[in-house]
Amino acid sequence: MKSGYQHGGVDNAHTKVLLTSLSAMVAETTTFPVDLIKTRLQLHGESHSSTRSTSAFRIALDIIREQGPLGLYKGLSPAIIRHLFYTPIRIVGYEHLRSVVSSDNGSISIIGKAVVGGTSGCIAQIIASPADLVKVRMQADGRLMSQGLQPRYSGPFDAFSKIVQAEGFRGLWKGVFPNIQRAFLVNMGELACYDHAKQIVIKSRIAEDNVYAHTLASIMSGLAATTLSCPADVVKTRMMNQAPKKEGKVFYSSSYDCLVKTVKVEGIRALWKGFFPTWARLGPWQFVFWVSYEKFRKIAGLSSF
Repeated sequence: MKSGYQHGGVDNAHTKVLLTSLSAMVAETTTFPVDLIKTRLQLHGESHSSTRSTSAFRIALDIIREQGPLGLYKGLSPAIIRHLFYTPIRIVGYEHLRSVVSSDNGSISIIGKAVVGGTSGCIAQIIASPADLVKVRMQADGRLMSQGLQPRYSGPFDAFSKIVQAEGFRGLWKGVFPNIQRAFLVNMGELACYDHAKQIVIKSRIAEDNVYAHTLASIMSGLAATTLSCPADVVKTRMMNQAPKKEGKVFYSSSYDCLVKTVKVEGIRALWKGFFPTWARLGPWQFVFWVSYEKFRKIAGLSSF
């Protein structure tokens, strides 16, 4: 098995960036409708008018009935833009940091992998946060349209422009702290778990370094990432979606305030709202991404991740 531990410094970084971007675009397009449904589920209940219980299936039906099948892809363009920054930085950054902190024999503990994964995720999220904000706002716009209201933004560039005009340049980083918290947890679960699980599968001779091993590792990493990150994801989504009212007031003053109000009004289980669609997206997303990325690396002559 060609290992990324030994050859990480030799592999071409530019090629890795290109391959991670391509793999992320494929994975994002494939699983985006589930992400949209998850966002709608997480926002459901924060409005006092939203008293009716709902489900992922009901939300999907409502979107298709009101906007057609293409409504399930509302906000895809900023999501793609986000991954052009976010995914290459966190994946290539993780591999680089892993090679820096690994011992002479190329090994690194699961705790070390978790710290490296969380750190690379935080750095990537800070840079990609504006695109993430636009994605959440555009996804939430579909809910306004379902209520007979006009959407706030006509497209991603219109959203960027209006957010800067109304909330200032710093407004593009609204919700960046819960975003960073979520990114740390997601990447701690995803990258460290995928990396470690794949090594265990291969060393235990359950499978060679092939699609089977990549699939098993991506399933385990998806469950770990979802469980760890869902509460931070709910807070992130609600913080990023809120825009200041005319008097300049906002419903949540901080991520902690959002956490407290959510639990107080809706109960502790609300922090795992959208857990199933989150996992249902992360699982397939990681499967498509990792299988594609590992295959692309092999075609390009690079070592295994």
